[in-house]
Order: sequence, then C-alpha cells, then structure tokens
Amino acid sequence: MRKIYKIGLSDEWVLKHRNDETLPIEVLKQVFSSMKGFVVCESTYNSLTFAVETDGEEAQDMKKTVCLLLDDKYGEGASSALVSWNEAHDSDDDSDDDEGEEESIFEKGRSVSLELGGDDDDDAGLFAMLDAYKETTRRQDPVATMECINSLIGAKEFKALAEELVKVAPLLSDKKYTEVFARKCYLFSVSDGYGLTTYLNLFADIINSTKLRMIDVNSPVTEVKIDAETSSKNVSDCFSWARNAMGGSPERVKVVCLDICAWMDRLDSEAFRNFLRYVENSLQNTVVVFRVPFVDKEVLARIKDSLSDLLIIREVSFPPFNTDELVTYAKKELEKFGFTMAGRAWKYFTARIAEEKRDGRFYGINTVKKVVSELVYNKQLSNAGKKRATYVISQSDAKTLCEDIDASAGGGMEELDKLIGAEKIKQQVEEIIAQIEYAKLNEKEAPCVHMRFVGNPGTGKTTVARIVGKILKERGVLRIGNLHEVMGRDLCGRYVGETAPKTASICRDAYGSVLFIDEAYSLFRGDDGGKDFGLEALEMLIAEMENHRKDLVIIMAGYTDDMERLMQGNAGLRSRMPYCIEFPNFTKEQLGDIFASMAQGKFKCDQEVLDAARAYFAGLSDEFINSKEFSNARFVRNLFERTWAKAAMRCQLEGISEVTLTKADFERASSEKEFILNTPKRSRIGF
Repeated sequence: MRKIYKIGLSDEWVLKHRNDETLPIEVLKQVFSSMKGFVVCESTYNSLTFAVETDGEEAQDMKKTVCLLLDDKYGEGASSALVSWNEAHDSDDDSDDDEGEEESIFEKGRSVSLELGGDDDDDAGLFAMLDAYKETTRRQDPVATMECINSLIGAKEFKALAEELVKVAPLLSDKKYTEVFARKCYLFSVSDGYGLTTYLNLFADIINSTKLRMIDVNSPVTEVKIDAETSSKNVSDCFSWARNAMGGSPERVKVVCLDICAWMDRLDSEAFRNFLRYVENSLQNTVVVFRVPFVDKEVLARIKDSLSDLLIIREVSFPPFNTDELVTYAKKELEKFGFTMAGRAWKYFTARIAEEKRDGRFYGINTVKKVVSELVYNKQLSNAGKKRATYVISQSDAKTLCEDIDASAGGGMEELDKLIGAEKIKQQVEEIIAQIEYAKLNEKEAPCVHMRFVGNPGTGKTTVARIVGKILKERGVLRIGNLHEVMGRDLCGRYVGETAPKTASICRDAYGSVLFIDEAYSLFRGDDGGKDFGLEALEMLIAEMENHRKDLVIIMAGYTDDMERLMQGNAGLRSRMPYCIEFPNFTKEQLGDIFASMAQGKFKCDQEVLDAARAYFAGLSDEFINSKEFSNARFVRNLFERTWAKAAMRCQLEGISEVTLTKADFERASSEKEFILNTPKRSRIGF
C-alpha cells in the first residue's frame, strides 16, 4: 500500500535561508531519501513530493514528523513555514483506480491539520522516529558527533582523540591513504562501568562521519573478552564473523574491541605474539581497540610497548569519575525522566554512592543509573500514594537511599557521650582533638591527623570514626567530615598496575573527609616476596597521607596484634599515624545495655525482655567473650535483629499491626544454634 504526499514551504521563509549551505527542501529531501520505504518523486525550491510504502499505520500523521524535523533543524516555530500539505488517498500498487497524472492524484487529496498534540501514542512514535533520524544524521555529521562527545563527563583524552581525527580526516580520507589509517590501533584504559560501550560507539561514529573508514552503522561495534588460557580461536571467530557480516569488503568495517585484561601479565608470551599477528592480518576489515582497566601511566606504557612491536598504537586513558562527576551524571539521568533533586538531598545520594563503593564492587555510571532509577521509582510511588505528581526529589525522598546519616542532631562530642562503654575512648579523642587544634594554631605546617583504631570486631571503631569526622568538621579541620569506609583489600586491583590508581581514586573520593580502612592489616602479608598488590596500595596511601594531610584523615583499623605487625612492616606508616586509640571488648553488663538501647529505640518491650537479655549475656563464657571470634556489639545486633524477626512473624500471624518484643520472642531467637553454642553448657539432670 502506498501514500503520496506533497508539501509546500513559505516562499518568504525559504528566501531567508537562500544562503544556507543546503536549502530547506533539500534537507527534507535528504532525510526522506535516507529513510526506509520513502521515495522522493519531485522537488522544487519550495515544494517536495514523496511516496511512502506502508501498511497504512506507519505513515499516519506524517505532517507531525515534518513539523518536528523543521523545528529541530531551524528552531522552534519553524514548522509554521509549512503552508500546504496534501495527502493522497491510500492506494494498492496493483490497482487501476489511482492511475493517472500526479496532479490528478493530489486533486483527490485532502487538507490536513498541522497541529501537534493528538494521541499520545502517535506522538511518542513520531518522536521515536525523529530520534532515530537525529541518530542517523549524527553518525554522518562530524560536527554533531563532536557535540555529543564534548558533552561527555570527563573523558579528556578521548575528546582530544576525536578532535585529532576530525583535524586529520580531510588529509587521509582519500582512498590512497586508507592503509595509513587502517594500520592504526587503539588502547583504551577504562574500568568496568565507566562507559566503554558508549565510547566505542562514539568512536565508530567519528570515524564514519569523517569518512576515515566506512563503518556499518547498523552494528558498528563488537566487544570480545579474550581468555588468556585459550588460543586465538575466539578472536579468529570474531574477525571472521565481522568479515562475513560486511561481505568481505574492506570498504565497510566494524570497530572490534578486544579485552586483554587476562593477558596483562603475559604480554611477552609466544601465545600473545601469535594473537597479535592474527590481529595484524585482520586490520583491513576492522578498526581494533584493545581494552585494559584504568592503570597508571607507567604500566599503560609497558602494555603499549608490547602491542607496538607489531602494531601502531594510540593509547587513551579514562580516569574513574570523582564524586562531583558522578553527581553531574546523576543530574543528567534525572533530567531524562523529567526530575530534579533538591540541593540538600544530594548528601544522601553521595552517601549511597559511598555505601556502594564499600564492598569494592562499584560499577561507575551503571551504579549511578541504578540509584537514579530507584529514586525515580520511589518518588513515583510516593506520588501515587499522595495522588499528586511532583517532580522535585526532596530531602525526605532521598533519605530512603541509605541509612540515616542524620542519626543525631547534636554535636559530635554529644554523640560520643551517648556511646555505651566509651569513656576512655572519649578521653583519648578529646586529647587528640586538643593536640590537633594546638598544632594548627602554632605551626605553619598542617598537623598529621591520621589514626589507628585497634581492637576486636564490634567494639565501635566504625561508629567512633564517623563521629571523629563530624568533630573534625565542627572544629574546622575537615571541609566535609563524612565517613568513607572500605576494607583493606578493596584498595587492591586485579591486574598489575591497577592498584595505585584504584587506591588514589578511593582517596580522592574521601578528600575533605575521613577514609576508614577496616582490616587494614590485610594489606601486609609479610611473606609475599613483593608480589602482593597490598604493598603497592600501602605506598600510595602513604603518599596520599603526606600530600593531602590538610584535607584527608585516614584511619586504619584492625586487631591489635595484626595492626602492630602492619606498623612494623612499613616504616613510613607509624610516623604518619601518630594517634592510636584502643577499643576494649564490652563487658557482659555493657552488652546487656546495648541490647536494651537497640530494643527500646525501635519497639515497645516490657521489662521481662530486657531482664532475659541481661541474663543471657551474663551467662556468656569469659573465654568466648575474650576470643578473636567474638564480635561484641555486632553479636548483640545480630541477636536483636533475630528477636525482631521472631516478633514480626508472630505479630503478622496474630494480625497485630504494631510490632512488640516479648520474652518468648527473645527466648526463641537466643535458642538458635549460632547463639546457644556461645553460652556455657548446662549439666543435664541425671548425668
């Protein structure tokens, strides 16, 4: 089935654009000529006739598409230049009803309204068509592609590469220079989750739009992860597939990204040499990009040298985004959904990002997208409940992203006063703060304020570190005063050269705040012969302690004995961490007080529950409490949360809406295996 349209533009408006590089009708003609199913029949300086092969639905309201194209190209309101629109009745190609002159066809046509805003689904389809057109146009226009690349967050070296290609393209686009550009390969140093696929597609676009190579725009990029334990068979399959898809023609190529992370410690092996020879023989059909994680420049240079034995290599580094850049990206993501976020709400976003980084598995913009999607969903759920739509995410909305970081409205010292069993710790903290303030007032050089927290798990080291950050912020020592928590091994990379930039990135995120490194002793293993990445992380930490002593406090935490071995294993650490706070185990009475504080802070509970809990903790063996395995307040929290779960289930079964804790709930929780084995064994009657 076919529809035929004839459109006319205002003579006066067309004359205003007579000096344009391409006249408006020619712009529309190029657009419809490039779209599937469209055939341009005739054109003049101010009119265009085109036919559309359609099933009768795809071409509905074509006028809206033309209006959108004009407004997009020439600015809002340009669609008013469309002064005539005629649409022929639908016709089958094998019918004789509509045979005749083109003019007679349009005599059967009807005038159509040019107003937008009809059916939402139709408008959505037209906007999708316009987006597809704009994407196709961008891939053919280096200026449009560069605008997209320059709008990227960060990626300074990638932007420089794109500008370099635009600059050299006019001199290399001639066919006789094809080999010159075809032999060039690229080395991208970018970590997981920081936009590799986006960079690759934009890279393909800039190559295609500058006519350096003809790229398959329908499927421009293939990504392959190379396994160092296998032969180059998967690489061979990848290149063979690319050639087959292109019909074997070197005129139309793909960008093939080869992830060589697994080869990074075997770059001099014969297997890797053979792999590079295969790559070299495939360059006529592909643009090759090697990918490694973000590593320091020295290691990247070594990788480039190994690749350069057979290939021409241009390296490009993509540093991980800092917190400010992640916030900027989050704002763009929110804008896509039509949302903004209140200024005070961003502290919860950054706190959530810090939480996401704590386990060492942070995936950059992918994680940001996840958090933004969670924000938007929760906001829309709130809107649905209130039966009204607001598009500003408030502080209370953002608070759902993470644990309450405003647990106390008081000052840091007031929070320290409320901690159970922290009398000696408070005294030590007060002495340290006094020394820091005295040094700050009487010395030109900023005092060294890095600390060691030593003691068993669950003795409050993380809690006190958070409070110390708050106090240092209140006393003007730190700008921000937040807590960034990581485990010691989180600082280590998986590959040679990855550890130093990873550690530096974690420190950079914590500038102005406290970086708390739990199990810091895991960075020093003593008998690794210098092969462990922990030593590299320690060296970078020492450099950060010295270079950013005015804007960063690093607190290392762990078992007393293990932390002492760490200090002995690296002479530079002890002098840079002059303050050491010891965290003793809680007494049995204090453990009971901690349970009571948790229970009374969340639920209604009678005295019987608290008495049962105190009796339970009083019955714990001294041997168990003094062992390394005992986790102190963490053990108490686990038991409290198990009691909470028992109570919640009971209340649900009884149809009670408000959860209350009973002695029976506690007894059921404390009788479970992981808790009952920690109490002294009682003699059974008769034995």
